[in-house]
Amino acid sequence: MASAINLASSVTGTPGPRIPTELVGRLRELLERRRVGYSLEAPFYTDREIYLAEMRMIFATHWLFAASLAEIPQPGDYITVDFGPLSLILVRDDDGGVNALHNVCRHRGARIMREKSGTIGNLVCGYHSWTYAPDGSLLHASGTSANFDKECFGLKRAHVRIVTGHVFVCLADAPPDDFDELAEDAESYFAPYELEHTKIAYQQDIIEDGNWKLVMENNRECYHCDGHPELQCALFPTQGLAGKPEDLPEHYRAAWEREREAERTMIERRNRYGYRHGVIEGKLDTRVTGYRIDCTALDGEGESFSPTGHRLSKKLLGEIPEFKLGRTGMHVQPNFWSHFLGDHAITFAVFPIHETQTLVRTIWHVAEDAVEGVDYDLDALTNTWKNTNIQDRAFVELCQQGVASPAYEPGPYMQSEWMVEAFVNWYVQRMRNCLS
Repeated sequence: MASAINLASSVTGTPGPRIPTELVGRLRELLERRRVGYSLEAPFYTDREIYLAEMRMIFATHWLFAASLAEIPQPGDYITVDFGPLSLILVRDDDGGVNALHNVCRHRGARIMREKSGTIGNLVCGYHSWTYAPDGSLLHASGTSANFDKECFGLKRAHVRIVTGHVFVCLADAPPDDFDELAEDAESYFAPYELEHTKIAYQQDIIEDGNWKLVMENNRECYHCDGHPELQCALFPTQGLAGKPEDLPEHYRAAWEREREAERTMIERRNRYGYRHGVIEGKLDTRVTGYRIDCTALDGEGESFSPTGHRLSKKLLGEIPEFKLGRTGMHVQPNFWSHFLGDHAITFAVFPIHETQTLVRTIWHVAEDAVEGVDYDLDALTNTWKNTNIQDRAFVELCQQGVASPAYEPGPYMQSEWMVEAFVNWYVQRMRNCLS
């Protein structure tokens, strides 16, 4: 049997992961060879052992976005979320909180909840009917001995933090201790939108035949945004470029000036209501809980992701006083990004399936009292990002096919791809820390 090293304890209630020494040495060599400003070597996108190590070293130790409260609005509502081999049940409790329970029966390990969502009273394993309360405590197990202690066999729990309607989970015994800073910053930007008081207008689940890091890298840049015609109607074309206006192609200079004016108008409006608008950056590749929050102006009428920039829902979110306040977004490593506008919000979550396949979940949120067909047209509301996601799936799959080729070697990032570099730096540092 291969020798192994024991890393920091990860999954709550279990011993720390054991990574074969041979793999540790290989990972260290690959990470040491990583050239700053260049993409990762092929094994990081194709290798099964490296993928499983990532599940242990990153997904089992960091804060992960799992859902929004709108997905489980009432007590007893639940969803299941999978991060590779790790499966969680998120159950809304009677006090408005969320229990995050490992989807593994404490009897003989059967998967308890097989449906993706629903409403429950208790959780019953379909194998031998062990029954658990929504908080994970064992209520019933038939045929037990006199000395059987039910208190010892509750479902294993994960840590939960709810931030402005976002549900984050951490499977580690001791979660990273810097999450409070993210919570404070997110609250200052997103509280007025009241995501916790929205409803789901639409959910799109896409399976992409690509490694989860390729999905994240694709999201972190707009260098490729000419391939998104629907998105280009809402965003300024210069948002995918870098440099001074005089360095831009001739046909982009007018758009650059238009964007600066729209940005000034957005800032004036946000200042009027006391809303933050600056960029919080520099934490994507330096902190354990890496994140970025920013505000950008929208093209056209500047209200929403529509061909004209006009609002897509008549109902404003939460306490938002008007539509022309731009787009406020958040990135959180390793699996989340979002767009918040006056009329709706969109959350995106990345759930690795295996080393070359990833689930991307996109959810459109509207005000609780918005009525489909009256206040918004569903096709119009979802058109921009439904199509953009499908286009992105094709881009990611092209990359996965390419990195699997013996001809692939890491290529350089362009100036506008600095957030890709930040994500890769974050990933490399996290992996190095786990191996140190």
